[in-house]
Amino acid sequence: MATLRFLRVLGFSLRLLFHILTWELLLRRFHPTRVRRTAPQRYRAWAAAFRELATAQGGALIKLGQFLSARVDLLPDFVTEELARLQDEVPAEPFERIRPLIEAELGQPLESAFRAFDPVATAGASLGQVHRAWLSDGLPVMVKVQRPGIERLLAADLAALTVVARILSLYPPLRRRVHLDRLLQEFARTLAMELDYIAEARHAEQFARNFADDPGIRIPRPFWSHTRRRVLVLEDVTAIKITDIAAIERAGISRTAVARRLYQAYLRQIFYDGFFHADPHPGNLFVEPLDRTAPSENGRAFRLTFVDFGMVGRISPEARRWLREAAIGLGTQDARRIVEAMHALGFLLPDVDLNMLTQAVERLLSRVWGLSMAQLREWSLAEAEALFLEFRELLLRFPFQIPQEFLLLGRTLGILAGLVTRLDPGFNVFREAEPFARRLLEEEQLTLSELVLEALRQMMRIPWDLGRFLEGSLTGEIRWQVAFPEARETLMLISMGFQRLIWQITGLAWWILALLLWANGQERFAWILGGIGALWLLWGLRPWPRRLY
Repeated sequence: MATLRFLRVLGFSLRLLFHILTWELLLRRFHPTRVRRTAPQRYRAWAAAFRELATAQGGALIKLGQFLSARVDLLPDFVTEELARLQDEVPAEPFERIRPLIEAELGQPLESAFRAFDPVATAGASLGQVHRAWLSDGLPVMVKVQRPGIERLLAADLAALTVVARILSLYPPLRRRVHLDRLLQEFARTLAMELDYIAEARHAEQFARNFADDPGIRIPRPFWSHTRRRVLVLEDVTAIKITDIAAIERAGISRTAVARRLYQAYLRQIFYDGFFHADPHPGNLFVEPLDRTAPSENGRAFRLTFVDFGMVGRISPEARRWLREAAIGLGTQDARRIVEAMHALGFLLPDVDLNMLTQAVERLLSRVWGLSMAQLREWSLAEAEALFLEFRELLLRFPFQIPQEFLLLGRTLGILAGLVTRLDPGFNVFREAEPFARRLLEEEQLTLSELVLEALRQMMRIPWDLGRFLEGSLTGEIRWQVAFPEARETLMLISMGFQRLIWQITGLAWWILALLLWANGQERFAWILGGIGALWLLWGLRPWPRRLY
């Protein structure tokens, strides 16, 4: 069975790759009008064929299809509409196969573990399925059960995708910028993470702690008494599916408010927590109407509910610092700041022209700043072509690459962009990011005192370090070769000159830091540093010893 599955996935991938190469690279050169005219029907047919294969095979293909279905910011509607059916068309396993697995994991009959258990699955997922049940005290819960034999199915899928990745890696421009083997390793790692329900329960608790102060976000709590590696029991938080626009509007909830809360929740996860929900497809997000009402222009009050915490991402403090720099650059339209952050994060190849790239980013920001998601999708071909012609040399080299640690984050942001666009096509990411960027900038300024103290500690060492260096040169620890007489007195003169210069520079630097503190409202500290700087400067201007005249 695994071999047949491998051949099916590999065969479909190779056929699809052949069709794309034939139509988009070969026929487009000779019949561009026909290729463009038939594109919608062709893409829809490819999407439908993939959906049918994924539905029949399950496993990793459904995960891939769910990701693509959410990319309405990049893919046309006739493709995403086909793939979106994968959210609801995943067939559930027969209950006769699921029941033994649950009882084996819990170590007791189903009737002993639950007061009642619905044998009909409420949702079928790629790696498992969900059943509604009631604990012994009558509390309603959702029971997530792993599909029997899913590990073998995923192994066959990953083997086929590995072959496809190796074929795609034969294309040099793609191989140069994307490590497909690492991408596949990351995909396999996240799939393995999703198969461990113990880890998923811990992730849910971590998210609950992170959002404990936000009443607009709800995280279901796990029940550890009924949770095992292949069975997970969470409180029932079923509500309106986030893509059920009609139901959201009937509940009197503002679609824009939902999009804004989702967007802000992810800004917090990425830039503050460094721990984010990495699978925000429509089946994992719900909108819960609340009884209390808000002002009419904002719509009815609601909570945004996250479920399915198997796939999560983590961002290191160093990467988060540079991501904050990029966010500040975007919110303040500072192209150089954005480019420097991209460079530090590893998104740029070593030979990139940073000045030219900065100019390109500046020009791009000037043309797209303030556009809504819908307007960005409809950005005219003429504007894109003009930008390409202006920076043709830079863009032909395409100096970008995708660091491995950001693959999961990129996937998450892609799905997020699609959801926000579906909720509110007029959603303006720039306007929403601007106050957030200002807040980040203010927080950076709040830590200015710590940066000043660290800089002062480093500067205070400079005169003594330089003095030790020159003394070492005089005592022979450091050897100098001088081609003129009376070198000792000359070196002493150079040593004292350098020391005086450093004292003067340090004094001026202290004054600059004092001015910065004064500008940030810390007058007392500024006066102290200004006085120290004056003493430093006067010491550097003291008279020379007579014996050196």
